[in-house]
Amino acid sequence: MEQRIIELDVREELKNKIEPFQKIMEAVKELKNDDIFILHAPFKPVPLFAVLKAKGFTHEEEEIESKHWKVIFRKKS
Repeated sequence: MEQRIIELDVREELKNKIEPFQKIMEAVKELKNDDIFILHAPFKPVPLFAVLKAKGFTHEEEEIESKHWKVIFRKKS
């Protein structure tokens, strides 16, 4: 099966005070083992780490620049 990569940038939503949690959960809902979810956020989304860990994801985070974090979540097989 082919590995899927879903990328989501929530910086604009957060800038406009729109909560992106539901959008993030919709994006990861269909991911299978070894699929990748890439999230772009204006801050390190620490609370999300525990939520997605409980759903079987590992993560790596990188601060690209001020107010731009890129987090790569991988669904563990």
